[in-house]
Amino acid sequence: MVSVTSPTGLRDLKKAATRDALGMAAVRLGKEHGFEAVTADAIAHEAGVSTRTFHNYFSNKEEAVLHHIEVSALEWFELLRARPSTEPIWDSLRHIAINLVADPGRDLDDTFAAARLIEANPALMARKLEMHQSLTRKLGEAIAERTGTDIDTDLYPNLLQMAVGGAVTAALNIWVTDSAGASTPRALIEDAFDQLRAGLPEPKGHSAGSTPEPHTPTSEHNRGA
Repeated sequence: MVSVTSPTGLRDLKKAATRDALGMAAVRLGKEHGFEAVTADAIAHEAGVSTRTFHNYFSNKEEAVLHHIEVSALEWFELLRARPSTEPIWDSLRHIAINLVADPGRDLDDTFAAARLIEANPALMARKLEMHQSLTRKLGEAIAERTGTDIDTDLYPNLLQMAVGGAVTAALNIWVTDSAGASTPRALIEDAFDQLRAGLPEPKGHSAGSTPEPHTPTSEHNRGA
């Protein structure tokens, strides 16, 4: 059977594409010229739409820059709700993380460009923190629903969403700073989840509580001092 997208569905897809284009245009311009120099007019021109169209989607340039971060966070919530209810929660979150970073249609460089722009601007960072609270709660609520816990009274859904978010961030930070390109984002995410599920065992060759031995100069070195 051939699937036919309804006119309403097509309009929604077009609106989403326009919103995404405006968001990434804002990030590109901010990266190239500095956020303070970016205007709504410039963002609209970069995305190939009118300034009026820009204001149909965003109230200001801050919202446009933060759009990419908001969409990425909401995607986690939507994808988790779509996973089988009988699937172990760790398996669901691992599957989502791996598929997001391995998606050939997703440019991780865009994600990092948005993150760097936000971190470099105090006003954007403050807005992001406000957004982060509401978005992480949505994911926490989805985790609580799946695990039969309460986001307001139980540690588990709160700890799990923080652990998973930290694991993904740590893995991607290593990937983006690894000039040798020794590991892929997927491999790092898989390793991060494996370590979390194993209880973060101490790396081999390091005993619990051990510290490096201090360097003691040799007697020959002392004599030459």
